[in-house]
Order: sequence, then C-alpha cells, then structure tokens
Amino acid sequence: MTMNNDLEKLIENLPFFLQEHLSQHESKTQLIEIVLDLGRRPEARFVSGPEYLSQKIISWQDIDYMTKRVSKFSNENRAGIERTLHRISCIRNRQFLINGLTCRVGRAVFGTISIVRDLLEFEQSILILGRPGVGKTTIIREIARVLADEMEKRVVIIDTSNEIAGDSDIPHSGIGRARRMQVAKTELQHQVMIEAVENHMPEVIIIDEIGTELEVLAARTIAEKGVQLVGTTHGNCLENLIKNPPLADLIGGIQYVTLSDDEAKRRGTQKSILERKAYPAFEIIIEINHQNSW
Repeated sequence: MTMNNDLEKLIENLPFFLQEHLSQHESKTQLIEIVLDLGRRPEARFVSGPEYLSQKIISWQDIDYMTKRVSKFSNENRAGIERTLHRISCIRNRQFLINGLTCRVGRAVFGTISIVRDLLEFEQSILILGRPGVGKTTIIREIARVLADEMEKRVVIIDTSNEIAGDSDIPHSGIGRARRMQVAKTELQHQVMIEAVENHMPEVIIIDEIGTELEVLAARTIAEKGVQLVGTTHGNCLENLIKNPPLADLIGGIQYVTLSDDEAKRRGTQKSILERKAYPAFEIIIEINHQNSW
C-alpha cells in the first residue's frame, strides 16, 4: 500500500509560525486535520489524538492570509488547494466573515481496496456505508482508479464537492484514467448523474455521498439502464439504511406484506411481515466500521 498526500503543499499555505513546527513534527504523516479558530490556539488532530501547535492565538490576519492562498469558497463553504486532495472548510460569523478554518488532509492511498478487489470483477453495483471520517472517499477514489486503469473500463466520477479528484480543473492523478464531472451546486447532483449516462457512455458511475431522494431516484434510473454504480452514503450499518426512508430505495425499499394462514405457518412467521419492495439499485454493500475494519 502506497500513499500520496501532498502534505507539503498544505503546510506551505499555513501561517509562517505553523509551517516550521509542522514540517519538523514527528507525527506529520499521521495528521488528519488542522483547526484554526479566531482567538484560539491552532490545533492539529492526529490519529493518536489532538495537539496544540503554538502558544500564539489565531488572529484575523492569520485567517485572511490562508484564505487568500486557497481557491474560492463554494456555496458549501469548502475550498481546496490546486492539484491536491486537501479540503479547506470555513466557519462564518453572522456577518458572513470567515472566523474559523478546518484544513483536512486529503490522501490518495494506492492498494487500499485489495481486500475487496474480487467484488469489482462481478460488475455489480457497490454501496459503501460508513460514518463520516472512516475513509469512504479514499476508498471510492481508489476503486475508480482500479476500474479505469487496471480493468480498462469507462469510468465517470460525479464529483460534487471536488473531494474525489481535487479542487482543480485538472483531476488529481489518484483517479487514474477515470473522467471527472464537476457539479456547480449540490442540489444539482442528481441531474449531473443522469447527464453523465446520457452524454458520455460510461460503464461505471462513481458517486460520493448519496443523500437525497432525488439522488436515490437517479441512482435507480442509472442502475436500470445497465450502468454499474459505485457510491457512498452515511450510516453505521445496513439497519440504519433500511430505517432511513429517503435512502431505503437504494436497497429496494421495504413494505409490509400480509401472508395467508398456510404461508405464515409454513414460514413460521407472523402473518404481517416486512419484505423488499423492488430490485435494489446496489447489489453489494460494504460496511466500513473503522479504517481497518470492513
């Protein structure tokens, strides 16, 4: 397993008093994110836990220095650094001025999907389920690269927040030969999903964070057109997905069915049971409990 994280490009955009400290930090390869909040000490969050980076508190000038060195913030208050996978998210006050930044380290990890590589050979749609921060986006980025480069499929990525291929018009090398379609506004994601199928003849569509009914409907439409889907959604386990009405249709939905007396007796169940309503848009689900527990 190899890693490409372009960490130096993130560090060189930080205020000067943080650059030297982080460049020489013994655990910088384990860095998850850096938090800069106005009037507070800068904090780095590592795999092992949080740590203050300086005694100096963050000023307006420090926040202004960094915001001028990253790309323009989107409607979702996210920005990036050219040709990297790092994500800069901002917190605004009531006057809409930025008073806090979360600098998330983006990493392309090559080889991370070796344990589920055989599932890609089946050409079935795969849904990756997990809570925020367990690495779902890293996993589908590597799936896109393997499908495009090693299996030579036509892969199109719907990159709503530019997290999969980076915040640049030129996609990050971590996605290989896969093509990337950017989405102007989050609420238009479902339209771009359908547009990708109609205009670009993909064999595989990659979607990060399916969350609305319209996106679920678009996923079902794409699956019925015979295109393989690889997507992610938030949830701890399959039970969460079944009990979430907007997302339940990804796995076919559920409905109550009343059985005859004979059938209920034969099955050894009650007369009123829950059954899958329709064929699922995703045939395979992978639950990510922790980064090393799938």
